[in-house]
Amino acid sequence: MSPIEDHPLRYTLANELHARPFPSLEAPCRAAYLAIKRPENAVSRDRDADRAHLTALLDRYGAQHPQPGATHYFGTIGKHQLKWESHTEFVTYTVFAEGVADTPFEAATFKMFPEDWLAEAPGVRMTSALIRVEVLEDEAAIPDKVAEWFVPESLAVSRVLDDTAIIASDFRIDTQGHMRMGVFARPGTGTRRVGRIVQRLCEIETYKTMSMLGLARVRDLGPRLGAADEELTRLIEEMSGDTVDPDRTLKSLLSVAADLEKILAQSSFRFGATGAYEALVNQRIEVLREERFRGRQTFGEFMMRRFDPAMRTVKATEARLKSMADRAAQAGNLLRTRVDVDRSAQNQKLLESMDKRADLQLRLQRTVEGLSVVAISYYAVNLAIYVLGPVGREAGVSSILLTAIVTPVVVLFVWAVIRRIRRSME
Repeated sequence: MSPIEDHPLRYTLANELHARPFPSLEAPCRAAYLAIKRPENAVSRDRDADRAHLTALLDRYGAQHPQPGATHYFGTIGKHQLKWESHTEFVTYTVFAEGVADTPFEAATFKMFPEDWLAEAPGVRMTSALIRVEVLEDEAAIPDKVAEWFVPESLAVSRVLDDTAIIASDFRIDTQGHMRMGVFARPGTGTRRVGRIVQRLCEIETYKTMSMLGLARVRDLGPRLGAADEELTRLIEEMSGDTVDPDRTLKSLLSVAADLEKILAQSSFRFGATGAYEALVNQRIEVLREERFRGRQTFGEFMMRRFDPAMRTVKATEARLKSMADRAAQAGNLLRTRVDVDRSAQNQKLLESMDKRADLQLRLQRTVEGLSVVAISYYAVNLAIYVLGPVGREAGVSSILLTAIVTPVVVLFVWAVIRRIRRSME
């Protein structure tokens, strides 16, 4: 018994590294390759439907079924070998057969996929290829063969894996709807090495095709990005004017920024996947260790001339989209700052006008208080004279003198009382 408990996924993760071995192929042989992808939302597709489609093919040949939840399968169908793999966005089928036909790239091997079965596929064909593997007996005959099999303009030929084999392709779809790839293996080349070469060619073709989806996405986005860029530039220029309506401009900027963020969110996966597929294409070519064959362009040179510009376009568009989104956000922030400054100035003016009104109210209040003192004093003096009049007459004080004596006292008393009331209210 082990002294330490294993992680539940330890063996699963370790076995995953060895779950998809390269096929062992002996030249001469041939292969038919097919990659299927759902047109939309392929990442979250129903993978059980992919396995059901594989099972339907296996049942036609009485072959053993894959394990439940399997992501790869290798088995025998009739006289041929079948390899099936489930990837993030697509599934691939590869049929391997012994020997080669007299007619190069005849589609008999691909007919192992019945037409009605193909019609029921849970997706569409992304790419398909016919691969012919011959024994390299006379290197001088290769130029004539590749000239007959491929289009010279885009033909790529190179020695690979320390000159143990020569590979060739023009990366064009032939009249049967398939890519053509040729492998010339030197006598004595190991079966696993031949299998690796064939597998690498299939992967190069698949990842190249998948990464080109990014270019298609970029072309679809072109008009929208152009219109958004023009609108964004117009709004930024409008911001520098003195007659700009900040609220209206800010609303337009937020609309452009929201549209750019929506495009970025919808395209982020495709841009990321394109970068990953591009890296895989370059890595698969690199591990072939290409050497030039009789002055012909290599696979790497073909990709540099035809494939790399497309990938640079995708990267440039992604960078442009991010830059536009950043510009829109920055312009929105600047305009919001301007709006805040304008509103602060308006608030300052409002506060100043409120201060003036408060000062006027204070003056009015003091005026009213003064008038109140006069009015109250008037009635209080009359009341005091009325009360003190008889006393004054008895004392021989005239009414005029009594009024002169009482008035200052009463006025001072009323003013003191009103002042005290005002302070207590404050």
